[in-house]
Amino acid sequence: MERILILGVGNILFTDEGIGVRALEWLQSHYVFPDNVTLVDGGTLGMGLMDALLGCDRVYVLDAVLGGGEPGSVYRLTDNDLRKSMSFRDSLHQTDLVDTLIYCDILGHRPEGVVFGMEPFDYHTMELGLSPVCQNALPAMAEKLVEELKSLGIDITTR
Repeated sequence: MERILILGVGNILFTDEGIGVRALEWLQSHYVFPDNVTLVDGGTLGMGLMDALLGCDRVYVLDAVLGGGEPGSVYRLTDNDLRKSMSFRDSLHQTDLVDTLIYCDILGHRPEGVVFGMEPFDYHTMELGLSPVCQNALPAMAEKLVEELKSLGIDITTR
């Protein structure tokens, strides 16, 4: 059975930069996932996520994404588009997730990576909550991930 990691990343101290962590919390409160799906609050861990990444076959990253759309726009990214995700580009956190996946590849196990993300409204203001536009769009972002997992045959139930 494929091991799937759902990884919420970002810094919850800076408004919408915490979108990924808040989406993970939303998923945990609304759904029950099977044993082969692990949900992890990755925060700003960077290289600290190596063990979790080495232990999965596929990783879904939830994050803020600078895609150029309107705040609250939801994106699905793969391959070369990964660096639009805030955690997949040079950041203040040790190293970005693209580098972390490259290190996994060097060690012989790079999981397939997909980002579900949202265009932030404000990721500079130090505040724990999301902006209203992103808070309102959060369920739609999380539901897109759930739909994809269900299309893969993953049995997810509502709480």
